[in-house]
Amino acid sequence: MVTTTAMSAARAAHTATTLRDGRVLVAGGFTGEENAVSGAELYDPASGRFTPLPRMSTLRHSHTATLMPNGQVLIVGGYTAGSVVVTSAELFDPNTKRFTPTGPLGAARAGHVAVALSSGKVLIAGGVGPGWSFLSSAELYDPATGGFTPTGAMTVARESHAAVTLRDGNVLVVGGHRGRRAELTLYTSAERYDVATGAFRKVGDMRVRRHKHDAVMLRDGRVLITGGTDERDMDGVYNSTELFDPVSGTFTPGPAMARARYKHNGSAVLLSDGTVLIAGGATQAETFDPRTRHFALVSGNRQMAGQFSAVAPIAGGGVLITGGYGGGRGPRTNAWLYRP
Repeated sequence: MVTTTAMSAARAAHTATTLRDGRVLVAGGFTGEENAVSGAELYDPASGRFTPLPRMSTLRHSHTATLMPNGQVLIVGGYTAGSVVVTSAELFDPNTKRFTPTGPLGAARAGHVAVALSSGKVLIAGGVGPGWSFLSSAELYDPATGGFTPTGAMTVARESHAAVTLRDGNVLVVGGHRGRRAELTLYTSAERYDVATGAFRKVGDMRVRRHKHDAVMLRDGRVLITGGTDERDMDGVYNSTELFDPVSGTFTPGPAMARARYKHNGSAVLLSDGTVLIAGGATQAETFDPRTRHFALVSGNRQMAGQFSAVAPIAGGGVLITGGYGGGRGPRTNAWLYRP
């Protein structure tokens, strides 16, 4: 793990999306200054540099960004300045380098999940609504119309959950919570979204209640769930993992990670050799080898930010890790590169 050129702005709870031409769109995030939200920039792996982009339609953090079949990036929801939850969505066009509004969402939401479906549509599910309401609702974005339409609701309201597209094209949604402080309820539960019927149905429970975790599909179709925490937040962070088998619909304990991790949703990348890079949630990355069931720390720079960083694969099997906060410091401009 090595450092690369810093971003133009400090960011956490932002997104990083690999474009078709290999560049990476880094969008949004909060800066650490009160109510301040960042714009967007492009990372070019060839030059190792970030270039600021024209202003986004809505400055936001805790949103989602999804690469569309036409090469554009769909950016949805989140919080804008003043922690206001928004219904707005926009598209980034890599050819013009501009953002244009689309949508809007049927319900304002942040901390939701977004999953690209084989139909070209995008599933948006859960999150936090205005007034700290917790959402079970879900909607579909159709690039043909530029609009969002409701689909079946989840079995429970979820925030800080994780979602993965399975081999059969359906979507696994796992863990998360509803409520705040004394009203906080954490889940072991998971559910599957059926793209044919537009309905969610419950599947097997995890062994551990967890939120602020991550999930990634392995080459054999199983799903690896990593880390997260309990009600104590930073005082209850897990190094535990679980494996979901979509055939049996059951979870089994996985091996322990070398580092406890949380607030690292979207930081796991399946590498070309079948191993997984776990690049967020702690100050040092690690890899998981499904064949040996072994986690190994990545050598090199050990001072990554950790929480709410954004991660994207780059050409040659590498991975870009950007921003985040942790270790007693707020959002950072730093960026790091993993080379296999």
